Amino acid sequence: MNMFLQLIPGINSQRKHLGFVWGPGDILVYETQHKAAGKQPVGPSCQDVQVVRKDEDIYSPILRKLFNESHHIFVGLQNIKDDLPSKNKKPQFVSISKNYRSIIRACMEELQQIAVSTRDPTLAAQYGNQVSILLAVELIWNLCEVLFIDAAPAGSLLLHLLDWVRLHKAEVDEKARDVLRCESPTRHQFFWDVVVSFVLQGRMEEARSMLAKQATLQPAAQGMFKRMDNLLAKMPIYNPGSTQTLPEFEMKWRQWHEECDACLQDNSFASSPHLETICKILLGDDDTLLEQKELLGTWYHYVVTRLLYTHPTVKPIDLHYYAQMCMDRFLDSRSPPEPLDSILLAAFEFDLHQVIKDCSIALNNWWFVAHLTDLLDHCKLLQSHNLHFGSNLREFLLLEYASGLFTHHSLWQLAVDYFDHCQGFGRTYLELLMERVPLDTERKALKVLRICEKRQMNEQVRSICKIMAMRALRNNRLGSALSWSIRAKDAAFATLISERFLQDYCSHGQFSDLDLIDNLGPAMLLSDRLTFLGKYREFHRLYGEKHFTEAAKLLLSLMTAKIAPQSFWMNLLTDALPLLEQKEVIFSVDQTHELMYCLEELTSGKTQSNPDRPMQEEDLETTKIELLRLALARNLAMAIVKEGTVEA
Repeated sequence: MNMFLQLIPGINSQRKHLGFVWGPGDILVYETQHKAAGKQPVGPSCQDVQVVRKDEDIYSPILRKLFNESHHIFVGLQNIKDDLPSKNKKPQFVSISKNYRSIIRACMEELQQIAVSTRDPTLAAQYGNQVSILLAVELIWNLCEVLFIDAAPAGSLLLHLLDWVRLHKAEVDEKARDVLRCESPTRHQFFWDVVVSFVLQGRMEEARSMLAKQATLQPAAQGMFKRMDNLLAKMPIYNPGSTQTLPEFEMKWRQWHEECDACLQDNSFASSPHLETICKILLGDDDTLLEQKELLGTWYHYVVTRLLYTHPTVKPIDLHYYAQMCMDRFLDSRSPPEPLDSILLAAFEFDLHQVIKDCSIALNNWWFVAHLTDLLDHCKLLQSHNLHFGSNLREFLLLEYASGLFTHHSLWQLAVDYFDHCQGFGRTYLELLMERVPLDTERKALKVLRICEKRQMNEQVRSICKIMAMRALRNNRLGSALSWSIRAKDAAFATLISERFLQDYCSHGQFSDLDLIDNLGPAMLLSDRLTFLGKYREFHRLYGEKHFTEAAKLLLSLMTAKIAPQSFWMNLLTDALPLLEQKEVIFSVDQTHELMYCLEELTSGKTQSNPDRPMQEEDLETTKIELLRLALARNLAMAIVKEGTVEA
């Protein structure tokens, strides 16, 4: 719960002013040219920009379990129906709160085991510090659960506070085990400490069991021990499930209290200082309680014990008075209270806003305040705590927490759900941060893409697809590049890649990525060039399957409909040659005339030779044109004969 000072190597804030830039999870720190006031420059300046992580916890493997498991609870909480009355949802909220606490405790226990087993003192200290932070977090959460979420009334309230103290003051159980393990428990140095600690926590049965062992060894004092046992056994404990009313319980408790006072007044325990101390505790004697500071350990334990023996039916509204008084008496007035003390006091004062504010300052990440505030908001306890800027308090804290998660290479996926449940600015944050996710692999890119598509983030979908298409194109993976450009619905880029496919075909005489081109479907309509690529591949497929008539018709339509770029017509006409040379007439008279027209249109603009082209290429093209004219003339003659014969 302490704030840490981090030293940055190579940077001296005493010498020069520092500049910094905040990021979602990091801070960039650098030396500026401005000298610190009254200081002379000493030594060379630091030329580096230092990266300082604000939230180291997200890089801890054990604490990542906390983030992962709490995410599931958070999502489940958002799915609770709003139309149910708050009273009906209270058991669900209490259960969810306990689930959060069980995750904290599981992580804490795992960290404790590692801290004990590690041999590296630096790591052991780091783990020990994380354990102490989680202990404080669970302590605060548990108190908030008792006071705000469960909101126990007078009578039940103290029972919950006793459970709270017992859970977080468990050293007495370890001491008790040590005492009972020895041969003579009553002679153990901590025997009476254990008995008194049980009484301070209201654990009467355990205290009686320990005292019974002492009584058997002192036959002469049997009566005195019997009387103390009787007082402990008769202490009234409020039972919310019984038919007994609160006034009836208070009357019964006062009678018991008077009996304890009578025993002290008639010196029933004068011969045993330990039993006399216990009797004074039962009476709630303040001086005696303060003498047990070491066993109480904390001022909040002192609060609960004092209430147990002076005001067991305390009302929630009166808690702050007792808490402030006990803290003032218990703590050294010369030193300011620790952050944890201030937070707990704010909780006892039912000042939720102050609890959240102090926790935000004292803790080193947003996990605790974000999840607690979200739960309290669902309990309808934060309506009066809206911010004067931006969104409400719940959303502000969730946005901060989720933004931090986004800096981690795997936890960023959890952040998406948190943004989804921030109605004000969640989508805006998500859109901005999704564009910053490093697309290291195609698998990760697909994951990011699915998230964006599910949320209809069209701009981000296009951006991701373009990035991946460009990357694939640079690596000469044309099929992947085309697939991404189609997904991006980027006509210009799809045209560019289609051109590359056609160039590749011209160079190697065959298409790559046939599966993709064969299954373009409606996607081929994205651009004219892509349409041509798809149709041209279909021509080759028909030709390969010996569907010559359909292939010829498709080939001709690619030119006459101007689907094919004119620069590619010579390739198409060359592809027509094998069909023109078939024994059976494939092209009709009209089709042959159209092919001739296309050839003349292509060659009419090439009367002069291009000086930049090699002579060999010029000769090859001239040969192709002559062969085409010859084949077309022969096919026209055969088609005329065939069609004339049919007419006759």
